[in-house]
Amino acid sequence: MATRTYLNKLKGSRILIFGATSGIGFAVAEASLESGANVIISGSRQAKLDHTITRLLGAPRDASDHNPVVVRSHVCDLSDCSTMERNLAALMEAVTNGKADKLDHIIFTAGDALPLLPMAEITPVYIQLAATVRFIAPMMIAKLLPTYMHNSADSSFTITSGVNGTKPSPGWAIIAGYSAAQEGLAKGLAVDLSPVRVNCVSPGSIKTELFNGLSEEVLESMRQASLTKRLGRPEDVAEAYLYAMRDGFVTGSILHSNGGRLLT
Repeated sequence: MATRTYLNKLKGSRILIFGATSGIGFAVAEASLESGANVIISGSRQAKLDHTITRLLGAPRDASDHNPVVVRSHVCDLSDCSTMERNLAALMEAVTNGKADKLDHIIFTAGDALPLLPMAEITPVYIQLAATVRFIAPMMIAKLLPTYMHNSADSSFTITSGVNGTKPSPGWAIIAGYSAAQEGLAKGLAVDLSPVRVNCVSPGSIKTELFNGLSEEVLESMRQASLTKRLGRPEDVAEAYLYAMRDGFVTGSILHSNGGRLLT
């Protein structure tokens, strides 16, 4: 039988995913497991992590796939800058067995439910709060990465921005600013962490659990704002993260999955 050069690119690799308990991160975890990777998921609450592992282990599998499903979890709270680095270091020590089993890839899709405030109500504290998970956390992960990841172009760190960084919607100035900053961060880290590859995925309107409270009118306006006339699915954009891991020659790149939003 011919060697499965492409399907097996991630087989046996160790992938740490932040934000895997829902939405895009969950889809990336699911796709990574289907690719034969050993997956570690991290979030702020153990109950949600346990539920996610149950979902991942219960996902349908190809009958011909006899590889064991390996998925672990570790709690890590990123909401407080005063404890963030300590929490991340403890996470990295645990998931690498004290650096004995280094990581091959890190995916960062974590976010928080930041309320959108009118311009007149924005404060410096609010602006700083918006940066904690979106910008500071991936930067601190990058600081620790050389100690806990294989120093090779076969390793990668992929962060997440958003289409608002390029084409902002009204009232999204702060999120747009940090989305653009995340893309700049990916490029800078690609230089500083070389040969480890660093990229950024920029999703458009992806129908995740965060959309559950939106009205049909709002959802329809999002559909019409794309060329595909539908919302993206988590399993659609998950392919961009898999590509960033699999292509050992892509680094410092922004990968767009937005249904043509930038052309409307």
